[in-house]
Amino acid sequence: MHRLVSYAAALLLLCGSSLHAQEKKQPNIIVILADDMGYSDIGCYGSEIQTPTLDSLAESGLKFSQFYNTARCCPTRASLLTGLYPHQAGIGHMVTGNYDPNQFPGYHQDLNDRCQTIAEVLKPAGYTTYMTGKWHVCNNMSPDGTKHNWPLQRGFDHFYGTITGAGSFYDPAALCRGNTLITPVNDKDYQPESYYYTDAIGDNAVSFLQQHEEGSDDKPFFLYVAFTAAHWPMHALPEDIAKYEDLYKKGYGEIRKARFARLKELGLIDPQWEMAARAGTWKKIEHKPWEIQCMAVYAAMIDRMDQNIAKITQQLKASDELDNTLVFYMQDNGGCAEGVGRQSDKNLPEPRKPMGPDELQLSIIPAFARDGKPVRHGPENMPGPYDTYIAYGRNWANVSNTPFREYKHWVHEGGISTPLIVHWPVGIAASQNGKLVTTPSHLIDIMATCVDVAGADYPQQVAGKEITPLQGISLAPSFTGSEPQRKTPIFWEHEANGAVRDGKWKIVRYGKMGSGETQPWELHDMEADRTEQHDLASQHPEIVEKMAAQWDQWAHEANVLPWPWGNQKKK
Repeated sequence: MHRLVSYAAALLLLCGSSLHAQEKKQPNIIVILADDMGYSDIGCYGSEIQTPTLDSLAESGLKFSQFYNTARCCPTRASLLTGLYPHQAGIGHMVTGNYDPNQFPGYHQDLNDRCQTIAEVLKPAGYTTYMTGKWHVCNNMSPDGTKHNWPLQRGFDHFYGTITGAGSFYDPAALCRGNTLITPVNDKDYQPESYYYTDAIGDNAVSFLQQHEEGSDDKPFFLYVAFTAAHWPMHALPEDIAKYEDLYKKGYGEIRKARFARLKELGLIDPQWEMAARAGTWKKIEHKPWEIQCMAVYAAMIDRMDQNIAKITQQLKASDELDNTLVFYMQDNGGCAEGVGRQSDKNLPEPRKPMGPDELQLSIIPAFARDGKPVRHGPENMPGPYDTYIAYGRNWANVSNTPFREYKHWVHEGGISTPLIVHWPVGIAASQNGKLVTTPSHLIDIMATCVDVAGADYPQQVAGKEITPLQGISLAPSFTGSEPQRKTPIFWEHEANGAVRDGKWKIVRYGKMGSGETQPWELHDMEADRTEQHDLASQHPEIVEKMAAQWDQWAHEANVLPWPWGNQKKK
């Protein structure tokens, strides 16, 4: 436990001789994950959307300018929770498949028994573990199916949230408390005046913190808060939407320009970089009021998430735990260009009988709301209300990803770049408050950092199974102004889209999931051109060849290959 002793000593130097600090050598840890949001969607990363809580955490903590996710929700959650590349955890793609793990170990689409979650590793180190929000790392959400990979079976003591990956914010799909699927109506522990899932995630996180204070205050806690904002459908409360209804009348181009300028002012991007091409021409948009409302609702969803993060920080202050709580905030992929619910309704069904209080909602895109009304789509219906289901679309996703290329699914910068805010008053040197960390970092580093600061032991074997070693590095050196030292490149694969980041160089290529076909590698200098506007592959073929060989080696070692697509048969 040498690491714990040395880190505790460093912590005491930062804290002075406070008795409270001496008693709290292990920090509490909170990991906050948002859903389907772009690099420039929060205030302190260039946005016009109001996120005062996140802005405040960044101002008194650290902001990472080159932090990466894995371009899609399931793989990101698997990677974040385990400290491995997603394929090593068994979730190389979405959890809707179930491929033979012997033939395709990277695509079993269920957390495997060769990985450990952060909760499983921190519990033996003395932590009580809690989770609220979106799980989405198992392929069963049936009340009658196996629950071996539900949160309580993967290290969490308490859980409130959804097992699946999307759904109505007023009637979430596969809503669960502990190991029991529930509905907003029959949940005896939480009955607000009106139900909205973002509030429910925040309120139940606060409830868990209060529960911890009352019964386990002598132990540190780990809390994982996985919001579904701002994933489709665009559902938000009227009072939040009202703040933004006039803001987006300027259209895509003007909002992107304002964000680009703000990103430069904040030092998050180099003024010399070119902005990626704009998607959509505002003058040609037919349904402008609908488009404006789509983005207004999206902004309102993020605003409400920030309000709920404020509830959590207020509870930490009330329990005198904020100073010794390490908080991470990040997002699971870039802005989402998917067009779910954007087509006009055809043959809208008649209303049906309302659902009973115990009737479970298991559909992520329900045809009917709980009261029996048919769910509406398309530009004839303004997004926001409970009986609509609409995504904000590619053009606004392009704004979210300012100034980068591509979107969720792809591993160009627009698909994989996320803010990372780190806040820990007693663990981050005061001289570093508000500083930018420019070191390229990845989700695999979060588990490594948690294990480091908690003084936990990462196991080599569990229940007779060899556990895959951690793939990331601890980011703790950045807390005192040093640079974390990474010895290997960072790798990506999703739907045959591939990338490698090694120092200033990045190779990236498009893939075609159905056949496993791939396009040629591009080469980009991330110091001169992080927006990936100038392909240097023809100028430096030797660099491409070297990095492509690195990707191939990693792909074979990390269970990225073989791909289970095309004519391959599922289990």
